[in-house]
Amino acid sequence: MKTYTFCYRSMAFIALFIASACARNPVTGKRELSLMSTEQELAIGKESHPSVVATMGLYEDKKIQAFMNEKGKAMANVSHRPELPYQFFIVDSPVVNAFAVPGGYVYFTRGILAHFNNEAEFAGVLGHEIGHITAKHAARSQKSQLLSTIALIGGAVLAPQVVGQNIEALQQGLGLLSLKYSRDHESESDKLGVEYSSKIGYDAHQMADFFGTLKRISENSGQAVPQFMSTHPDPGNRFSRVHELAKDYQAQHPASYRVEGDTYLRLIDGITYGEDPKQGFVENGKFYHPELRFQFPVPSGWQSQNSPSQFQMADKDGKSAMILMLAKGNSLDEASQNLVKELSLNVLESTKTTINGNPAYVLISRQQTQQQQGQPQQTQDPKTALQIGTWLIQYNNAVYALHGLSSAADFTNAFGTFKQVAGNFQSLTDPDKLNRKPERIQIKTAPRDGSFREVMIGLGMPANRVEELGVLNGQKADDRIARGKPVKVIAR
Repeated sequence: MKTYTFCYRSMAFIALFIASACARNPVTGKRELSLMSTEQELAIGKESHPSVVATMGLYEDKKIQAFMNEKGKAMANVSHRPELPYQFFIVDSPVVNAFAVPGGYVYFTRGILAHFNNEAEFAGVLGHEIGHITAKHAARSQKSQLLSTIALIGGAVLAPQVVGQNIEALQQGLGLLSLKYSRDHESESDKLGVEYSSKIGYDAHQMADFFGTLKRISENSGQAVPQFMSTHPDPGNRFSRVHELAKDYQAQHPASYRVEGDTYLRLIDGITYGEDPKQGFVENGKFYHPELRFQFPVPSGWQSQNSPSQFQMADKDGKSAMILMLAKGNSLDEASQNLVKELSLNVLESTKTTINGNPAYVLISRQQTQQQQGQPQQTQDPKTALQIGTWLIQYNNAVYALHGLSSAADFTNAFGTFKQVAGNFQSLTDPDKLNRKPERIQIKTAPRDGSFREVMIGLGMPANRVEELGVLNGQKADDRIARGKPVKVIAR
């Protein structure tokens, strides 16, 4: 009887809490469950921004920054929450992505800026990101988290987690995960992107066309989805739906809507394209870091992603991954202690060694899910427990941590690959790699009428990069290009 009384009281408290947490959504006008006040949104944005900067870095370009600030301010003023202190930033990453953080923080990578071909495409994505903020999608996501907690209180049993989720748990501890939205949120933000970009005078049909570019990036990269689509899942028929939304809006609000292709291309002339070599780059199966002067191999068939603070790579099946980052500590002992404490690791083995003349520690450890923490080692499910091989390497007055991650069940098979990568961490002395310059976008004009392929070859571009350049320009190889049309080429 006491148990039932407690449950009734608990559920009554939860119901009261939910009722008190309801607030009116500024976009829909409906009262919805929200666990985040405006003050909390502002605090989250302010707290998150330094982490974004530290992890990814900012790209300095006064012209592009001024353009983003101008369009961002104009769009914020016509949005459903004009009172927020919006801020706009360029992230120094080649990844094609844009994202928003509660409180008005909006980020575009230089990678996505390089792939826009007009101001209208940019405006559509800008409106989409501002839509995530105005519709309080991050706050509304907390609703599902609360309901999951209620399910746990009611005695729901969770299914076992797969290794990928365990790897995500460690990555979250390392600050690697991006906010992911639901398809309903994406659908709403697409609609707001059309509305907001149209309100400041841009043709929202171009927003739909850019989703075609994202699809081509996905097909050419061999990845299931590009970064933008992984954090912004397609709600279904996105291309046709956004075109329909744009058509309906323009029918209801007749006006002359702008595209502004030439002005945008002039704006991004000279922007860094692809990996910036000074931050590290992959070539012929090796990762090189010219500024830090080291190198190590990338396993065949593995995909990789680089940022100013860490280098990540994983096999195509997602069963194992490796992460390189700067360790916290001035010595191997200090770095080891900090690592174990921060990630709540159970160390199974610890060995001192040298790697190509550099002092090193090798730690074999295990990290559990929250459900597993506190359980005896022998009761942990090897399919769900995350096992980690960490090589701490002291090199040039710094300590680097190279983590190899897999499930405990797969760790023996993966360990050989991890060891081979770590064992070939060594100094970089090749002048060609040390002095490598970044590629940049240059704007040229088509010297004559012809197919896109013919124009690119005529401008000195190699034939094996025509498809890549086609994606960059929003063109197919056989599309006709008129003499004098501005096009993007790649140069150092």
